[in-house]
Amino acid sequence: MSSLQLAAHLASQPDVEWAVVDQRRSISSVIPNDPYYGPKQTSITPQVGQWYLRAPDSSALSAINAEGAWAITIGSPNITVAVLDTGVRFDHPDLSSKLWPGYDFVRSSASGDGGGWDADASDPGDWTVQADSCGAAPSSWHGTEVAGLIGAASDNGIGMASVGRNVRLLPVRVLGKCGGFDSDIQAAMLWAAGLSSDPVVNPHPAQVINMSLGSAGNCGPDYQSVFAQLASARVAVVVAAGNAGIALNSPANCAGAIAVAGLRHAGTKVGYSSLGPEVAIAAPAGNCVNDAAPCLYSLLTTRNTGTTTPSANSYSDSYQYTVGTSFSAPLVAGTIALMLSVDPSLTPVQIKAVLQNTARPFPTTGAADASAATCRSPSSTEQLECYCSTSTCGAGMLNAGAAVAQVYQATLLPTAVFTASTLAPVLGATLTLDAGQSLASVGRKLTAYRWTITSGAAAASFIGATDGKTATLSTTAIGDVAISLSVTDDTGASRSTTQSITVAAAVPPANSSGGGALGIGWLIGLAVAVGLLGRRQRV
Repeated sequence: MSSLQLAAHLASQPDVEWAVVDQRRSISSVIPNDPYYGPKQTSITPQVGQWYLRAPDSSALSAINAEGAWAITIGSPNITVAVLDTGVRFDHPDLSSKLWPGYDFVRSSASGDGGGWDADASDPGDWTVQADSCGAAPSSWHGTEVAGLIGAASDNGIGMASVGRNVRLLPVRVLGKCGGFDSDIQAAMLWAAGLSSDPVVNPHPAQVINMSLGSAGNCGPDYQSVFAQLASARVAVVVAAGNAGIALNSPANCAGAIAVAGLRHAGTKVGYSSLGPEVAIAAPAGNCVNDAAPCLYSLLTTRNTGTTTPSANSYSDSYQYTVGTSFSAPLVAGTIALMLSVDPSLTPVQIKAVLQNTARPFPTTGAADASAATCRSPSSTEQLECYCSTSTCGAGMLNAGAAVAQVYQATLLPTAVFTASTLAPVLGATLTLDAGQSLASVGRKLTAYRWTITSGAAAASFIGATDGKTATLSTTAIGDVAISLSVTDDTGASRSTTQSITVAAAVPPANSSGGGALGIGWLIGLAVAVGLLGRRQRV
């Protein structure tokens, strides 16, 4: 894909999945007193209407259990999530206290604000007219909607709860009228991560980047290079799968991207969500269920009422609804921010592994469409509602509570580390193994050590005790031997580590023939070597 090719952002409201009428419940547009959830809460319980944040139940199987994560952390202001999108409304009351200044990377031809790259990341509106190449459309306020799901202010008595709650947001404007250019987006990715000072230094580098954008095609080398740099810098990049119902967009299909597919409330793939083996995980995208308004399973988030330029700030609801994989991605980005709030040292590879290991399995029944089948590998034909598999929609359904809990539990485990007097001993040598660098978590102490040989027992054996801070190993044969150390703290928590040691043959001494005169062959070799050395010195 050319770096100058226009990359249109994902539609905020794709063709709505009007299906069979669902009479189980109806969300009123008057959100504060919805009988399904009761009166508005100002505690850590999500506001009325935010079904996707609750623990899953039979009526909302794909809900992410953010409440379970909040029992551990409501996020750290030291964690920043960059929102690469249309910019934000800095004056929105649920965002104003959460935003770093950010930057605008939209070039003049698409800016809508009368200029090119500049320090104003606010969203002026991305409306278009029929004469534009992308046709007429009102302003989407897309970046404001995405930002609200990740980190809107919570427990402030107004609006909504976000997944990340206390984390900070870095708005980076990359999309304007009809979208944005790949070269601008790539430059913004590096800047958001603090890897580029073009055009200015970013004083608030992000640990997570959310990209609810994309365009058709494979991941190009320029995008792939940027993703590689971000991975090396330990920056996690979450990308929406797309809303075409076919193969993933770029850059969601780039190696290193945490691609997110969209689910209906029942856990099936929402009809518009793209899919494929590159998807890491799936999360609620919003769906309407019934064949007339109101939209029953919209995602509630921050927005603006202006159809062109900004007007009153507001929130989406069952009539001004928010659906799309653009909004699945920020649920994952917010979850990652909570994980990093617990353990900032996590790498993108570790983050993805935790998300996937803790994901809940996809359902095999419950589709609104009685003819729904298992999702197929993507083709040029759009797939509507279908039962997800791990090869089409990722490892499973996002479980924020379990993901954060797994990270938290790992921080409580002791660290097992040991050194050996040598990792390449010769046959017959004796080694000292030392676990003195092992550590217990804060407020705990190590109480037990256990040394074992897990493989290669023919090559070595322990001499003496195997339950102390140090152990002695005797080598008995040539080969590899794997040594495991397990440490336990005073709460019973334990962790293990394993190292391999290679036992080599002993090197015979130079005069192993028994002494006396040097052999004639050795003397001839020495003479030749001396002659060659002399010639090298003359050159």
